[in-house]
Amino acid sequence: MTGLAILIPIALGMGLLGLVAFLWSMRDGQYDDMDGAANRILIEDEDEPA
Repeated sequence: MTGLAILIPIALGMGLLGLVAFLWSMRDGQYDDMDGAANRILIEDEDEPA
């Protein structure tokens, strides 16, 4: 029983920390351009060496 009294607050704290990190990344614009990086890898460079 003592183990649960320690593990439950730790689990809730880690869940809250993950939620805060996710909300911070959303506000910082991490997920704004999801298709840009995927499409950028397919575009060939214009100034390739001859």
